[in-house]
Amino acid sequence: MRADSILFPTESGLYCPEGGFHIDPLRPVERALITHGHSDHARSGHGAVMATRETLDIMRLRMGPDFAASTQIADGPTRIGGVTVSFHPAGHVLGSAQIAVTPDRGPKIVVSGDYCRAPNPTCLPFEPVPCDVFVTEATFGLPVFRFPEPLTQAAKLLASMAEFPDRQHLIGAYALGKAQHVISLVREAGYAAPIAIHGALKTLCDYYIGQGVDLGELIPATADEVPAQLVIAPPSAFASLWVQRFRDPVIGFASGWMAVRARARQRGVELPLIISDHVDWPSLTATLTELAPSEVWVTHGTEDGVIRWCELAQTPARPLRLVGYEDEAE
Repeated sequence: MRADSILFPTESGLYCPEGGFHIDPLRPVERALITHGHSDHARSGHGAVMATRETLDIMRLRMGPDFAASTQIADGPTRIGGVTVSFHPAGHVLGSAQIAVTPDRGPKIVVSGDYCRAPNPTCLPFEPVPCDVFVTEATFGLPVFRFPEPLTQAAKLLASMAEFPDRQHLIGAYALGKAQHVISLVREAGYAAPIAIHGALKTLCDYYIGQGVDLGELIPATADEVPAQLVIAPPSAFASLWVQRFRDPVIGFASGWMAVRARARQRGVELPLIISDHVDWPSLTATLTELAPSEVWVTHGTEDGVIRWCELAQTPARPLRLVGYEDEAE
């Protein structure tokens, strides 16, 4: 059986006819397998959803209790129709998983979803899964993207706070995964004072804490006077009246895109922090080298750069060109 008959793109997303399911579908379908809780991968309205326990919890928190007609926790290899599926940690956000699809006869396919190889204390590390076909994201799929160690960026933030003790530091970070990652990095770097968080971050921060992720003391950034030098907020808050309560703040943003100086200037970012929950170019190519699949499928980003690398490595590769995915995580 050919790989492209086991799993192939449709208008609704990647579809497995042998199992009758889609992976991270773009629109409501009868059965969906979800890699993680970001809104460009996890949507409501499906008939049945299988995902990790954490991802199902996160979907309920973000979409309400009736986001799907039924749910099933991914727990070990599971038979669905004519294939076996299994979920493996992706290192992206809490509960994120790669999904392996193994037919009775034919190539094993692993769909990575979004993944990261850098250490992240807020989620399980990426698990290399041997496979015949590896579906890789390419969010930062160009050689220019080479990220520093995450703790160096936490040290950069703390150095700025020491240099400007009278200026509050407002750091933009997405609500699911990035905000908690930034907070945990700052704690790991030795910052013990209370950190203020925008109200839009509270529910997910509380959930992370409930799952054993130590974020230290968090206080609400809701009063007219916020008694904390470090404030974390979603990027959308920086375009609202909320930000006007801070006098002469240092504006920062945590993202892999901060490696591009023009992006930082466009956002008016004084303190760019290159912190990503995705693979950079060296990690992406190292993963492909480590797994050594017979074929690579590329999606979510700069597909052409990865395909060219695969050509030079004499590994067959093709773009999936899935339409409708955006990158909430960065």
